[in-house]
Amino acid sequence: MRSRSAFLSINLVFLLAMVALSLSVGATQIDGLLSALLHPGSNTSAAEILWQIRIPRIVTALIVGAALGVAGALAQGATNNPLAEPAILGTSAGAALAVVIGVLANVVVIGSVGAMAIAAIGALLATLLTLRFATLDRSVSPLNLVIIGLSLSATISAVVGLLTTAIARSDARSISFWSFGSLALTNSSDLIPLLIFTIVGIAIAIFVAPKLDLLSLGDSTARHLGIDPRKVRRIALIALAILIGAAVSTVGTISFLGLAAPHIARLIGGPKHRPLILQSALLGATILLIADTLARTIAAPNELNVGLFTALIGAPILAILVRSRQSSWSQS
Repeated sequence: MRSRSAFLSINLVFLLAMVALSLSVGATQIDGLLSALLHPGSNTSAAEILWQIRIPRIVTALIVGAALGVAGALAQGATNNPLAEPAILGTSAGAALAVVIGVLANVVVIGSVGAMAIAAIGALLATLLTLRFATLDRSVSPLNLVIIGLSLSATISAVVGLLTTAIARSDARSISFWSFGSLALTNSSDLIPLLIFTIVGIAIAIFVAPKLDLLSLGDSTARHLGIDPRKVRRIALIALAILIGAAVSTVGTISFLGLAAPHIARLIGGPKHRPLILQSALLGATILLIADTLARTIAAPNELNVGLFTALIGAPILAILVRSRQSSWSQS
């Protein structure tokens, strides 16, 4: 308990330090940062850059990072698979395809409530499809889950790529840029619906967390303890779809963060899902804020893909897990 509290405190302090750093760096140097921060209504260029560009982007990174961290914990808990994450299950790709179809049909715009809703539906359908094909003899094969999930994700992502590159319309470039994962297109109007969807998803995740602890013991054991594994999995996947729908419809697909954050949280705080969800949210927010700050400052004024930096963290963790095949993440 002490180590868990110490970890949360250290992470929170580090996150606040990163917020301060992210506010102060960027393609344009801000003179009088503190004055601009304390006077948002002033008409100075510093206040406009800070309150119209940097602060909305930082807040978006924090919310989306938390959503992806919790989504990763849910994906692993619902499938009882340490290699599961939204990008591997096809969840993120399903959400992206739904948004692209909605935008091309002029039904929704990126970051809107409608885009988040249809993205959640696309995410849920893609995840259920992956689980359906990975199920053998009424049980989900861990190897099949990863292989089929990656195959489905690659197929859907290819369709998204074809749609975004083949269209001829004024916003085609921005749609293509969004589909690769970027916080550059976010604005303050996206924050309220993004926050609401994320809070709802995390609330459902916290509600179902104790049952995910029992699910980690295996479906058979969970049934003996009075838990319906299919119902628990269904609730967890709905929460997962809401979180991914909100994140992907706002900033596009960002891979590996949903894998890295829950595993780092497990190493420090253990596998119990309720604290794991909170720690994964905090870690996800921290990792994405670091990644986005690096993406927009290292090659300024040019901007790098934020997914490059989340992959630098997540890919080595995936490789280590595959090599060591550790399963200490489950509830004992």
